[in-house]
Amino acid sequence: MTNNNIQLSRRTFLLGSSMSAGAALAGCSTTTPVVERMEPLQTSAVVGISPTSELDARYAAFEDGGHSIPAVPYQKLDLKYVRQRVVDPTGEPAGTIVVDTPGRFLYVVESGGTAMRYGVGIGRDGFAWEGEGKIHWRQPWPRWKPPSEMIARKPELEKYSVANGGMDPGVANPLGARALYIFQNGHDTLYRLHGTPEWWSIGKATSSGCVRLVNQDVIDLYDRVPYHARIIVHQAPRGPVQSMA
Repeated sequence: MTNNNIQLSRRTFLLGSSMSAGAALAGCSTTTPVVERMEPLQTSAVVGISPTSELDARYAAFEDGGHSIPAVPYQKLDLKYVRQRVVDPTGEPAGTIVVDTPGRFLYVVESGGTAMRYGVGIGRDGFAWEGEGKIHWRQPWPRWKPPSEMIARKPELEKYSVANGGMDPGVANPLGARALYIFQNGHDTLYRLHGTPEWWSIGKATSSGCVRLVNQDVIDLYDRVPYHARIIVHQAPRGPVQSMA
């Protein structure tokens, strides 16, 4: 992938509300978009975005695991949210995943001072999980099993309960093409990084709590992130970073 010249301003990694109703958030379902959003980080404009032909290929329709993934009309997104390599703003070791909640970005830190950056959608109340954890489990085309709290609010989801085996994998499944499960101290945090066909939700707070990427991006993320990869969310301000040469 072509390196892009990116200049990032001073950014702060902070979190949304405290972890409450965690089991309900684990459902990662779509909700009606809300107007209220957390204050975004100030980020300078992208200087050198990838050529249109490269983005066309990156977000084209394709087949995966017997499922047809539709193309993403990336032209309708704010282009800062398309997948791109940037100067690493996190200061974390290579292989670390960092979620910037207010900026709606997820970074995979690379060696050599760069990071792969993805645009994400988050829960309405922010990505409430905080601290450091590990990607303890990774699943292609996962089944979706809404928790009992979600079923209590939406009884029509009972057919997808754990007892009933969940929703079959597929593009319509709320977990999309891939899911990466976050554990902390050996316990499931109930938060996931997962795919979605709802490209319009990227950069917004619309889900029930998990971090979502378009399916093309979550497949790329899945291929870069091994089992037990470190994931961290910072609350403290981060220092300024230099643009790529």
